Amino acid sequence: MDTDVLIVGAGPTGLALGVDLARRGVPALVLERAEGLFPGSRGKGLQPRTLEVFDDLGVLDAIRAVGGPYPVGMVWQDGERLGEHHMFDPAEASEDSPYNAPCMVPQWRTQEILAARLAELGGEIAFGREVTGLTQDADTVTAHLASGGTVRARYLVAGDGGRSVVRRTLGIDMTGETVDPNPTLVADVRIAGLDRDNWHIFPPRDGADFLAVCPLAGTEDFQVTARFPEDADVDLSPDGVRKVIEERSHIAAEDVTEVRWASDFRPRAALADRFRSGRVFLAGDAAHVHSPAGGQGLNTSVQDAYNLGWKLGAVLAGEAPAALLDSYEEERRPIAAQMLDLSTGVHRGEVRRGGATRQLGLGYRESSLTAETRGAVGEGAVRAGDRAPDGTVDGVRLFDAFRGPHWTLLALGTEAPGGGPGAVRVVRGGAHGAYGTGLFLVRPDGYVGWSGDTPEGLRGYLARFGLGA
Repeated sequence: MDTDVLIVGAGPTGLALGVDLARRGVPALVLERAEGLFPGSRGKGLQPRTLEVFDDLGVLDAIRAVGGPYPVGMVWQDGERLGEHHMFDPAEASEDSPYNAPCMVPQWRTQEILAARLAELGGEIAFGREVTGLTQDADTVTAHLASGGTVRARYLVAGDGGRSVVRRTLGIDMTGETVDPNPTLVADVRIAGLDRDNWHIFPPRDGADFLAVCPLAGTEDFQVTARFPEDADVDLSPDGVRKVIEERSHIAAEDVTEVRWASDFRPRAALADRFRSGRVFLAGDAAHVHSPAGGQGLNTSVQDAYNLGWKLGAVLAGEAPAALLDSYEEERRPIAAQMLDLSTGVHRGEVRRGGATRQLGLGYRESSLTAETRGAVGEGAVRAGDRAPDGTVDGVRLFDAFRGPHWTLLALGTEAPGGGPGAVRVVRGGAHGAYGTGLFLVRPDGYVGWSGDTPEGLRGYLARFGLGA
């Protein structure tokens, strides 16, 4: 066996999963067909829930050091500023939710930070390794490479994007729709003389569609987006990009001093019919493809990895039965479907970029892994299946207590089992505003798996994951 887990694709999905597995001591290898990391800004918005994930994975400080808030939009016409456009509904940070707004970080930089963390933990990325097919049996999966070699693993995770070779090899279809038939240009450029205080918006005029120029936090670059007619042939050359900017704004072509990356796409929404086939799992864009509106694609993808990582770790360590892995599709596919609807609604102007886009309200109340045993739960109180909020209990910050690959038991105004239930960190204290009183068992991915008024049933629940006393 070459490795325990083979991850196809060194995008945000694959790198986040690699980090999560590496900190658990799980042998894993990331294969990337390109010779280096993706060079463009594409997914530039990290939602508050993803910032919480990155806090746990040990990269939040690095992300915040190079990222920044989204600038206010400024609408232009004929070289004159018409007024501001606020794209996001404001939200106040709170003890329960300390990260209140999206953080802008170009995708290439997010990937650099994740890759550095992976290397720090002893993980490995093999560049220039293109997977062309796979075979699997009851015990292993074998990836076949373009070079003619193979790599064998106990499990394989496809994070190889919307055109996933792995998904196609498995014969898994995607069901969806074209959100917008018009092609869209996206490019990273440098522009002399344009201020970086605003996201510059140039509405359609003279038969040309919109143009938006957004300063990318922590860089000297701007991300340019421009929509074209349905039958247009988008020119991705530097001169083509300069021409579009000049035709649709007051910016002269010669002021675009550098075109660093350019691509085009047609916004669509699609969901894989299955997220698993045998020993192979689909994650990220290989499982769901979003319109970029609302910034949900990269964030949903990272959280796929976060959900799958602890489950693979528990199974590979022999702590939990292989059936635990069935819960990955059970939990993540409905979330992906929900986020696809949200992305499409934002794209079509039907939904504001507000509370739902921050992804803090997502959870797994209906999951087979969720057990709510309390007789009565107050309106708005945390329930089993919900995200576990931050806070302070007896001088301990909860996110500090949760950080790491372990489970955490909160005993709030209630006695915990004597000595604690096995390999679980226990935090004791009085009633807490977000939780109230009771016992709350927090999974490694920051969701409440079990809650109760008394310890009855707790040990039986923990035994499902090899965490008995």
